[in-house]
Amino acid sequence: MKRSLAPFACVLALFAAPHAIAQETGVSATATMQGPGGEDLGRVTFAETPSGLLHVFVEMTGLPAGPHGFHIHETGSCETDGGFESAGGHYAGDREHGVMSRNGPHPGDFPNVHVGQDGLLKVEFFTDRLSISEGDNPLMDEDGSAVVVHADPDDYESDPSGHSGDRIACGVIEQPT
Repeated sequence: MKRSLAPFACVLALFAAPHAIAQETGVSATATMQGPGGEDLGRVTFAETPSGLLHVFVEMTGLPAGPHGFHIHETGSCETDGGFESAGGHYAGDREHGVMSRNGPHPGDFPNVHVGQDGLLKVEFFTDRLSISEGDNPLMDEDGSAVVVHADPDDYESDPSGHSGDRIACGVIEQPT
C-alpha cells in the first residue's frame, strides 16, 4: 500500500506558519513572555490567516512541568510586582468562563498547555473568537491585552478563571512598528 506524504507536509507547514501567515496577511502581533522576576521566557505570536482565523503560536522555556491555564487577559500590562494582576481579568466579552459553561467560553479562553519535564512549551491554536485589531474582540483595543500562563490547569468551568491559580508568566501583546 502506497502512502501519501501530504498529511506530513501539512504538519510541517504549520510549524513554519507564524512567519508565513504574517507575511501573507500582513497582520500580526507578538507577546514577549516574562516570569515573575522579569526573566524572558519566550514568545507568543498572533497572525491573522486568510480564512479569518487567528493563529496563536507559543514557544516558551523555563516553565514548571505539567498542565497550566493559558488565557488572554483584558489589559495590556504585565507589572511583575503584584503577580501580574495589572493584566486584569480574562478577556471575557459577554461570555462566562469555560467551554463547559452553557454561556461560555470567554474569547480569551484557550485549552490548557502542557509543559514537559525540560520546561519547554511549544503549542499552537486557532480561534475565531479574537482578532488583532479589527472585528469582534480585538486584542489591540484602547488598553491592549496580555497573555497569561497560570500555575494550575484550568477546570474549564469555574467563573471567572477556572481555578487556574497564580499568574506565573505574562506578556503584553504588541504589534510591530
